[in-house]
Amino acid sequence: MYKKKQLNALLQLATIDQALAGKESKLIYKFAAANGIGEEEVKEMMRKPEPIGEMDTLSDEERFENLYMIIALMKADGQVFKSEINFCEDLASKLGYKRQVVSELSKHIYSDPTVTSDRNFLFEKSLKYRLN
Repeated sequence: MYKKKQLNALLQLATIDQALAGKESKLIYKFAAANGIGEEEVKEMMRKPEPIGEMDTLSDEERFENLYMIIALMKADGQVFKSEINFCEDLASKLGYKRQVVSELSKHIYSDPTVTSDRNFLFEKSLKYRLN
């Protein structure tokens, strides 16, 4: 259930600019497949996105993973729109972070998913932006 919520957030970001870019699509389908969510289910979720619910029950690691994935997706197509930044900042707030965490982590998360970031470093950095 948690992974579907995460996928829902990724889908909402990916379509915020009214278009699903090829790199964004590949990242979404790769995430879905890795978590046992089939293509048809992804297409259905695209047609009927659900509101992003409460995230109070997530662990620090799950909160970070959501944040990391959403920022990586924002950068996947090589273009970052203000609406995407706002979406990421809103999601960061729902996850219990200060909005500035998006800008800080964006410096270290790359648009090319084959270039990996030091997740432990980023996780520790993200904790400094927790609200509680």
